[in-house]
Amino acid sequence: MSFFKHKTALVEPDAALPGRAEPGFAVPADNIVLGTPQTAPAPEGYEEVWFGTGCFWGTEEIFWQLPGVYTTAVGYAGGYTPNPSYEEVCTGRTGHTEAVRIVYDPAKISFTDLLKVFWETHDPTQGMRQGNDLGSQYRSAVYYTTEAQREEAERTKTLYAPVIADRGYGEITTEIAPASTFYYAEGYHQQYLSDFKNPNGYRCHSNTGVSFPADG
Repeated sequence: MSFFKHKTALVEPDAALPGRAEPGFAVPADNIVLGTPQTAPAPEGYEEVWFGTGCFWGTEEIFWQLPGVYTTAVGYAGGYTPNPSYEEVCTGRTGHTEAVRIVYDPAKISFTDLLKVFWETHDPTQGMRQGNDLGSQYRSAVYYTTEAQREEAERTKTLYAPVIADRGYGEITTEIAPASTFYYAEGYHQQYLSDFKNPNGYRCHSNTGVSFPADG
């Protein structure tokens, strides 16, 4: 029991693993599904956001399918340990959550539409878990890159909270914070569920079935 409590309590900065000054592995430069750069800065006129909705394999698959999404990549965000490995993140001692970097064209898909998908495709009330996936690396998160994104994330959270509460769910625990450093995950995690890799692989979608308000 103490092991699970340790994994679901966010580590204090001074207790986090030390990590390393440089990445311990190479990351492919391109997204093999979309054929676009996945580690390069967002092109001019595009925006990016990082979402955490549990296991990043299924999250990335959801968002690479949306029209207007330019590229996606999976990685680790919101923590303390520099350049962590997947194994380190899974100990709960890096402070990171599994996240998906999404670069999108705001002329083709709005941030509000991305947030609607975000809220509807996981359970944002579960705290440090999603379904049977238990640990701080599975927490719900929005890491914004602009003040407008922050305002919209907060606005949609406020709209969704009473709707999901009416269906018997608790308070939304989603972390909404500024994007700081995105550490790309190992190459084998990138586009893990693509036809090129593991199309029948594990997907954790602990969605509630509660739709976002149509007029939101």
